[in-house]
Amino acid sequence: MIASLRGEITQIEENAVILEVSGVGMRVYVPKLLISRYKVGEIVLLQTHLVVRENDLSLYGFETSSDRQLFLTLLGVDGVGPKLALSVLSTLTIDAVQRAVFSEEPDLLSRVPGVGKKTAQKMQLYLKDRLKPATGLDKFSAMSDTDAEVLAALTSLGYSVVEAQTALQSLPKDAPNDVEEKLRLALGYFQ
Repeated sequence: MIASLRGEITQIEENAVILEVSGVGMRVYVPKLLISRYKVGEIVLLQTHLVVRENDLSLYGFETSSDRQLFLTLLGVDGVGPKLALSVLSTLTIDAVQRAVFSEEPDLLSRVPGVGKKTAQKMQLYLKDRLKPATGLDKFSAMSDTDAEVLAALTSLGYSVVEAQTALQSLPKDAPNDVEEKLRLALGYFQ
């Protein structure tokens, strides 16, 4: 119904922005990664999806149409509503979701707030048939146990999954395969 909106951000809330379009302020729920980048007064274009409920109309906005498509696909998973789907996009990048799905690592999905182990497994199974892997994503090797432990340690210290993955990816290829050493090097990324 409402495929996109272009307007000025007049207010930023915890999980939404108020976008003024032709004099009308519209609350659009967006992933937290966008909220951290946006500033009041900025003109933005959002790809949107309108969720119609019995007593509620909610707009969800995304930077790209591929983000919106992943959101719509996530809504097809049994037990996943718009708030949980938005939480997935707030916590993980599309690449991280694809990695979790195609390397069969539902534990990565279960790190999203509100996603338990069973829901993560449902998501992984549902998305495997519906997501198209980007070039090379279908060749993911499973995350090593060491990297998984470092990722878990970083997220338990309060870093988001995206931040923890970025720190892991920044490690040199010849980094030792010791959990403590990799964790020390990954923490160095944040300084």
